[in-house]
Amino acid sequence: MKPQDILPRLALAAAIVGAIAYVFTWDGAAPENIATAVKGTGVGFLALYCAMLARELDGWLIAVVMLLGMLGDVLLNAVGLTTGALAFLAGHVVAIVLYRRNARSKAGGPLTPATILGVVLFTAAVAAFAAWLPGDPAQAPGVGLYSAGLALMAATAWISRFPRALTGLGALLFLASDLLIFAQIGPLAGQPWTGYGVWGLYFAGQLLIALGVTRTLAGRST
Repeated sequence: MKPQDILPRLALAAAIVGAIAYVFTWDGAAPENIATAVKGTGVGFLALYCAMLARELDGWLIAVVMLLGMLGDVLLNAVGLTTGALAFLAGHVVAIVLYRRNARSKAGGPLTPATILGVVLFTAAVAAFAAWLPGDPAQAPGVGLYSAGLALMAATAWISRFPRALTGLGALLFLASDLLIFAQIGPLAGQPWTGYGVWGLYFAGQLLIALGVTRTLAGRST
Protein backbone atom coordinates (compact mmCIF):
# COMPACT_ATOMS: atom_id res chain seq x y z
CA MET A 1 0.00 0.00 0.00
CA LYS A 2 1.34 3.44 -0.94
CA PRO A 3 1.73 5.90 1.95
CA GLN A 4 -0.68 8.36 0.29
CA ASP A 5 -3.39 5.67 0.33
CA ILE A 6 -3.34 5.16 4.10
CA LEU A 7 -5.20 8.29 5.23
CA PRO A 8 -8.08 7.94 2.72
CA ARG A 9 -8.55 4.31 3.75
CA LEU A 10 -8.57 5.31 7.40
CA ALA A 11 -11.24 7.90 6.62
CA LEU A 12 -13.28 5.26 4.79
CA ALA A 13 -12.99 2.88 7.73
CA ALA A 14 -13.95 5.67 10.14
CA ALA A 15 -17.05 6.38 8.06
CA ILE A 16 -18.21 2.77 8.34
CA VAL A 17 -17.46 2.66 12.07
CA GLY A 18 -19.33 5.94 12.58
CA ALA A 19 -22.38 4.71 10.68
CA ILE A 20 -22.53 1.53 12.78
CA ALA A 21 -21.89 3.44 16.01
CA TYR A 22 -24.85 5.72 15.31
CA VAL A 23 -27.26 2.79 15.60
CA PHE A 24 -26.09 2.24 19.18
CA THR A 25 -27.10 5.78 20.11
CA TRP A 26 -30.79 5.14 19.35
CA ASP A 27 -33.62 4.80 21.86
CA GLY A 28 -32.04 7.17 24.34
CA ALA A 29 -28.80 5.22 24.62
CA ALA A 30 -26.89 8.52 24.25
CA PRO A 31 -27.78 12.19 24.74
CA GLU A 32 -29.38 13.74 21.67
CA ASN A 33 -26.45 16.03 20.90
CA ILE A 34 -24.02 13.11 21.08
CA ALA A 35 -26.25 10.99 18.83
CA THR A 36 -26.42 13.84 16.29
CA ALA A 37 -22.64 14.25 16.31
CA VAL A 38 -22.09 10.52 15.84
CA LYS A 39 -24.62 10.48 13.00
CA GLY A 40 -22.61 13.13 11.20
CA THR A 41 -19.42 11.08 11.30
CA GLY A 42 -20.68 8.45 8.84
CA VAL A 43 -21.09 10.55 5.70
CA GLY A 44 -18.80 13.23 7.15
CA PHE A 45 -15.84 10.88 6.89
CA LEU A 46 -17.00 9.90 3.39
CA ALA A 47 -16.75 13.60 2.49
CA LEU A 48 -13.22 13.66 3.93
CA TYR A 49 -12.36 10.48 2.01
CA CYS A 50 -13.53 12.04 -1.25
CA ALA A 51 -11.72 15.31 -0.54
CA MET A 52 -8.46 13.46 0.11
CA LEU A 53 -8.73 11.81 -3.29
CA ALA A 54 -9.88 14.91 -5.21
CA ARG A 55 -7.54 15.92 -8.01
CA GLU A 56 -9.93 17.84 -10.25
CA LEU A 57 -13.33 19.55 -10.25
CA ASP A 58 -15.31 16.31 -10.39
CA GLY A 59 -13.45 15.00 -7.36
CA TRP A 60 -14.35 18.13 -5.40
CA LEU A 61 -17.96 17.92 -6.58
CA ILE A 62 -18.42 14.44 -5.06
CA ALA A 63 -16.79 15.70 -1.86
CA VAL A 64 -19.36 18.55 -1.77
CA VAL A 65 -22.18 16.05 -2.37
CA MET A 66 -21.05 14.06 0.67
CA LEU A 67 -20.53 17.21 2.74
CA LEU A 68 -24.09 18.33 2.02
CA GLY A 69 -25.27 14.83 2.91
CA MET A 70 -23.52 15.09 6.26
CA LEU A 71 -25.10 18.50 6.80
CA GLY A 72 -28.50 17.04 5.99
CA ASP A 73 -27.97 14.20 8.47
CA VAL A 74 -27.15 16.61 11.27
CA LEU A 75 -29.90 19.11 10.45
CA LEU A 76 -32.54 16.38 10.35
CA ASN A 77 -31.79 15.65 14.00
CA ALA A 78 -30.96 19.15 15.19
CA VAL A 79 -33.56 21.24 13.34
CA GLY A 80 -36.10 19.10 11.53
CA LEU A 81 -37.12 17.25 8.38
CA THR A 82 -37.67 20.29 6.15
CA THR A 83 -34.31 21.95 6.85
CA GLY A 84 -32.46 18.67 6.51
CA ALA A 85 -34.25 17.93 3.24
CA LEU A 86 -33.09 21.28 1.81
CA ALA A 87 -29.47 20.34 2.47
CA PHE A 88 -30.01 16.97 0.81
CA LEU A 89 -31.76 18.63 -2.13
CA ALA A 90 -28.75 20.92 -2.60
CA GLY A 91 -26.58 17.79 -2.61
CA HIS A 92 -28.81 16.21 -5.25
CA VAL A 93 -28.40 19.29 -7.48
CA VAL A 94 -24.59 19.12 -7.18
CA ALA A 95 -24.70 15.38 -7.89
CA ILE A 96 -26.83 15.94 -11.00
CA VAL A 97 -24.23 18.41 -12.28
CA LEU A 98 -21.48 15.85 -11.59
CA TYR A 99 -23.32 13.03 -13.33
CA ARG A 100 -24.19 15.13 -16.38
CA ARG A 101 -20.53 16.18 -16.63
CA ASN A 102 -19.76 12.47 -16.77
CA ALA A 103 -22.42 11.22 -19.15
CA ARG A 104 -21.99 7.88 -20.88
CA SER A 105 -22.17 9.70 -24.20
CA LYS A 106 -18.96 11.40 -25.23
CA ALA A 107 -18.23 14.81 -23.69
CA GLY A 108 -21.55 14.84 -21.88
CA GLY A 109 -23.37 15.04 -25.20
CA PRO A 110 -27.12 15.32 -25.67
CA LEU A 111 -29.33 12.51 -24.43
CA THR A 112 -31.36 10.47 -26.88
CA PRO A 113 -35.13 11.09 -26.94
CA ALA A 114 -35.73 7.63 -25.47
CA THR A 115 -33.37 8.33 -22.56
CA ILE A 116 -34.98 11.71 -21.90
CA LEU A 117 -38.41 10.12 -21.89
CA GLY A 118 -37.24 7.43 -19.49
CA VAL A 119 -35.73 10.01 -17.12
CA VAL A 120 -38.91 12.13 -17.20
CA LEU A 121 -41.23 9.18 -16.60
CA PHE A 122 -39.05 7.80 -13.80
CA THR A 123 -38.81 11.19 -12.09
CA ALA A 124 -42.54 11.83 -12.37
CA ALA A 125 -43.46 8.35 -11.11
CA VAL A 126 -41.16 8.56 -8.10
CA ALA A 127 -42.36 12.08 -7.21
CA ALA A 128 -46.01 11.06 -7.45
CA PHE A 129 -45.51 7.89 -5.40
CA ALA A 130 -43.51 9.72 -2.74
CA ALA A 131 -46.13 12.48 -2.48
CA TRP A 132 -48.82 9.84 -1.93
CA LEU A 133 -46.93 7.90 0.75
CA PRO A 134 -47.42 10.20 3.78
CA GLY A 135 -51.18 10.24 3.21
CA ASP A 136 -51.37 13.96 3.99
CA PRO A 137 -52.34 16.30 1.11
CA ALA A 138 -50.68 19.22 2.89
CA GLN A 139 -47.29 17.48 2.72
CA ALA A 140 -47.66 16.27 -0.86
CA PRO A 141 -46.23 19.33 -2.70
CA GLY A 142 -43.06 19.52 -0.61
CA VAL A 143 -42.50 15.78 -0.64
CA GLY A 144 -43.14 15.63 -4.37
CA LEU A 145 -40.73 18.48 -5.13
CA TYR A 146 -37.94 17.00 -3.02
CA SER A 147 -38.51 13.53 -4.46
CA ALA A 148 -38.36 14.86 -8.01
CA GLY A 149 -34.85 16.14 -7.30
CA LEU A 150 -33.95 12.85 -5.64
CA ALA A 151 -35.28 10.81 -8.56
CA LEU A 152 -33.50 12.99 -11.12
CA MET A 153 -30.27 12.48 -9.18
CA ALA A 154 -30.75 8.70 -9.28
CA ALA A 155 -31.66 8.73 -12.97
CA THR A 156 -28.63 10.81 -13.97
CA ALA A 157 -26.39 8.59 -11.86
CA TRP A 158 -27.72 5.56 -13.73
CA ILE A 159 -27.01 7.07 -17.16
CA SER A 160 -23.59 8.43 -16.16
CA ARG A 161 -20.29 6.72 -16.90
CA PHE A 162 -19.85 5.81 -13.25
CA PRO A 163 -20.35 2.07 -12.60
CA ARG A 164 -23.98 1.10 -12.13
CA ALA A 165 -22.99 -1.65 -9.71
CA LEU A 166 -21.62 1.05 -7.38
CA THR A 167 -22.81 4.60 -8.07
CA GLY A 168 -26.01 3.66 -9.89
CA LEU A 169 -27.04 1.14 -7.26
CA GLY A 170 -26.02 3.53 -4.49
CA ALA A 171 -28.27 6.25 -5.87
CA LEU A 172 -31.19 3.81 -5.99
CA LEU A 173 -30.55 2.74 -2.39
CA PHE A 174 -30.55 6.41 -1.36
CA LEU A 175 -33.87 6.82 -3.14
CA ALA A 176 -35.32 3.74 -1.43
CA SER A 177 -34.20 5.05 1.95
CA ASP A 178 -36.05 8.34 1.48
CA LEU A 179 -39.17 6.60 0.23
CA LEU A 180 -39.07 4.54 3.40
CA ILE A 181 -38.89 7.78 5.43
CA PHE A 182 -42.09 8.99 3.79
CA ALA A 183 -43.68 5.57 4.32
CA GLN A 184 -42.86 5.92 8.03
CA ILE A 185 -45.22 8.89 8.10
CA GLY A 186 -47.94 6.98 6.29
CA PRO A 187 -48.58 3.24 5.80
CA LEU A 188 -45.56 2.03 7.80
CA ALA A 189 -46.04 4.34 10.80
CA GLY A 190 -45.01 2.63 14.04
CA GLN A 191 -43.09 -0.21 12.40
CA PRO A 192 -39.93 -0.72 14.49
CA TRP A 193 -37.76 -2.05 11.67
CA THR A 194 -38.05 0.99 9.41
CA GLY A 195 -35.37 3.00 11.22
CA TYR A 196 -32.79 0.31 10.50
CA GLY A 197 -33.94 0.16 6.90
CA VAL A 198 -33.74 3.92 6.40
CA TRP A 199 -30.25 4.27 7.88
CA GLY A 200 -28.86 1.08 6.37
CA LEU A 201 -30.09 1.86 2.85
CA TYR A 202 -28.99 5.48 3.10
CA PHE A 203 -25.46 4.92 4.31
CA ALA A 204 -24.90 1.96 1.98
CA GLY A 205 -26.10 4.15 -0.87
CA GLN A 206 -23.77 7.01 -0.01
CA LEU A 207 -20.86 4.62 0.42
CA LEU A 208 -21.43 3.01 -2.99
CA ILE A 209 -21.84 6.41 -4.65
CA ALA A 210 -18.56 7.65 -3.17
CA LEU A 211 -16.65 4.50 -4.10
CA GLY A 212 -17.99 4.41 -7.65
CA VAL A 213 -17.17 8.03 -8.38
CA THR A 214 -13.74 8.15 -6.74
CA ARG A 215 -12.56 4.90 -8.31
CA THR A 216 -13.65 6.02 -11.77
CA LEU A 217 -12.00 9.41 -11.37
CA ALA A 218 -8.80 7.76 -10.11
CA GLY A 219 -8.72 5.62 -13.25
CA ARG A 220 -9.10 8.71 -15.40
CA SER A 221 -6.28 10.57 -13.70
CA THR A 222 -3.73 7.76 -14.08
